Order: sequence, then C-alpha cells, then structure tokens
Amino acid sequence: MKIYANLFKPIIDVIAALILTVAISPILLIIIILLYIFNSGAGVFFCQNRPGKNGKIFKVIKFKTMNEKRDSSGRLLPDVQRITHFGRIVRDLSIDEIPQLFNVIKGDMSFIGPRPLLPEYLPLYSERHSHRHDVKPGITGWAQVNGRNNTTWCDRFEKDIWYVNNISLKTDIIIVWTTLKKIIHRSDIENESCSKFTMEPFNGKN
Repeated sequence: MKIYANLFKPIIDVIAALILTVAISPILLIIIILLYIFNSGAGVFFCQNRPGKNGKIFKVIKFKTMNEKRDSSGRLLPDVQRITHFGRIVRDLSIDEIPQLFNVIKGDMSFIGPRPLLPEYLPLYSERHSHRHDVKPGITGWAQVNGRNNTTWCDRFEKDIWYVNNISLKTDIIIVWTTLKKIIHRSDIENESCSKFTMEPFNGKN
C-alpha cells in the first residue's frame, strides 16, 4: 500500500492529468469561451486558498460559474442570482472541477483523496480527523462516492480517514468508476446554488 501511495500514485496522477488535459483541450477551450461570454467578462477561473497535504496552503483552481453583478449599493448579488445558465450546467456536470487537473500536475492535489476544505477548518479538526491531511487532497474521494454532501461532517471525515488508511489501486479504481457513474446519472451532485445539496459550515461539532 505504501509503495503505491508514495511512489506509483503520484506518477500515475501526473501522467494521467497531462494526457487528459491534452485530450480534452479543444473542449476546455470551448468551455472557457462560453464562460467568458456568460460571465459577462467577470473572468473564467476562480482560485481559493485550501489546505493540502500536511495542511500546506495552496490555491485550488475551478471554473468560475457566476458573474459579478451588484445591487444599487455596489454589493454583490446573492450567489443564486449571479450563477449563469451555462454556469449551472457546468456545476451540475461537475465540469467546474476540471481545472483542478492543473493542481494535480503541479503536485498540489491527487485525482483521489479527501476533498480540500476551507483553511479556517484546520484548528477545528479532532486529532483523528486531522489525519485527512496526511495525504494530498483529491478531485474526488471516498466520501464523495459514499453520500457526498448528504451526510454529516463527522461521517464525511470518517470516510476520509478510512481512505487514508486503505489507499490502494483497487480502491482508487472503484472511486473513479463510481464518480463517473454519479456524474452521468447526476446523483448526489454538489450544487451550491441549491440549498438541499449544501452542507452547513463545519463548526467543530457537526
């Protein structure tokens, strides 16, 4: 397990990310152009600080799915009003996660691992749950294919810890296959514009 996790998995990640990025580059170009148009010039990429392996902060990259329209006072409108029609499609199909391929190529992330959460959660983890940062965060993970956001934070962290302790090629293949099926069938899709799919912020208890 350690040989796969420490040697083969990182190599597979980078090679697969490079091949996939090149293979889908025409599609990526079309998505970038459409997002620029639908976002009314607000930009195409969204970067946010997230903790990676050992809690080291990096910038996770996603496609931007909202414009920057503001009210008469100059304040940004609520997310549900700023997400564009095309942006909603991008989120529903999890296409907004694709730019994280560059995070994988850089070595900040893996294809499979605990999802990178907010930096402010770091001091709230229990000693046990902090071990989710013993490995690189992933684009998808064991928690995402076993309930995704339809579960409690504690359950989600326990699934992350299970993965950290049971990393194997077989497990990663299962996660990739299950993730693809969920995307195709649009089940457990994380959609921040729809409250029923959005988990409450982690407060160290829930």
